[in-house]
Amino acid sequence: MMEYMSAPQAAEKWGISERRVQKLCENNRIPGVTKLGYMWLIPKNTKKPADGRRKENKLR
Repeated sequence: MMEYMSAPQAAEKWGISERRVQKLCENNRIPGVTKLGYMWLIPKNTKKPADGRRKENKLR
C-alpha cells in the first residue's frame, strides 16, 4: 500500500507554501497525486518538482 502526505506536510518537507503545493497538484506537476474530497494526497516518496517559473529550471 502506498503512503501519502498532505499538501501542508509536503509544503513543510519541501520548504514552500501550502498554496504552491496545491497549484503544483492542480497543474499535474506532481506524479501520482490524487484528490480525496478537498484534500490532495501526494505520494510520500515524491521529490519536489523543479520550479518551472524559474529560467534556470526549465528544460532547453
